[in-house]
Amino acid sequence: MSQTPAAPTAPLAPPGPDYGPTSQGLKDGGTVEPVREILWGSSVGIRKYETAEEVPEAMRKLIIKLMVVQADTEFASIQQHRPWLDQAPVLEDRWIEARIVADEARHGLQACRILRDFGEEGQQYIDELLKKREGEHKLDAFNMKFDRWSDVGAFTCFVDRVGVYQLRAFQECSYGPLARAMPLMLSEEQLHLNFGASVLRRMAKDGPKYYGTKAEAQEAIHKWFPRALDMFGHSHSETSMKAIEMGLKRWTNEEARARYLTEIAPIVHGMGLELPPTDFDRHVM
Repeated sequence: MSQTPAAPTAPLAPPGPDYGPTSQGLKDGGTVEPVREILWGSSVGIRKYETAEEVPEAMRKLIIKLMVVQADTEFASIQQHRPWLDQAPVLEDRWIEARIVADEARHGLQACRILRDFGEEGQQYIDELLKKREGEHKLDAFNMKFDRWSDVGAFTCFVDRVGVYQLRAFQECSYGPLARAMPLMLSEEQLHLNFGASVLRRMAKDGPKYYGTKAEAQEAIHKWFPRALDMFGHSHSETSMKAIEMGLKRWTNEEARARYLTEIAPIVHGMGLELPPTDFDRHVM
């Protein structure tokens, strides 16, 4: 494999708006004690929306859109992982694969429960989601097969990590049922990230003594890293700005992507592997 240039250091995005001391921990990527008031956006300080009937129409449409995408990624991931339940190289890997599939199924159920809040419209989306097959999903990363074990490692290390950023963006959001679903989902996702990094690290260090080769691990990074960056969406997305204004998400797409890059670079370099440039093979900028 030809030598690839090291990824440029990604600058942090400009800090977002100051949401006040109550949400400082959230803004920095931490957690806060559960609160009942909205912490950011145009309705800061008022009580969170607790039922679908309370939610303004524009916010209703956006919650449904976000949850359809969330559920779609969870169900798609099950389809991608399923073949490796019986092919993972060691017993512990097979156990974790089974855990991941179970987690993704529960996360998809959680997103669908929120869709059910919105009555017949939400149920129609659920019915459509359950009919989708491989290759029919919304995001490119979830229409790609896991051809090799290195794909499983890179996907869980890179793509699942984007999923964590998406979930963290919902922490203590303005729709109460969604905010309360986040802590358990985030806790379960942490297993996926650690597993993916472990797979790539073992491939890079031990090679055939474990499974595959360092070169395969590097190729998988080149395959999945661009799709992971695409998952954050367009840099100047009006939808992400509306989500912040409504108190649903707390970062713009580019702010979240910059945080991700700052986190992932030292992890990959610590494996003795390299990231491609951030514009390599990108479909969504």
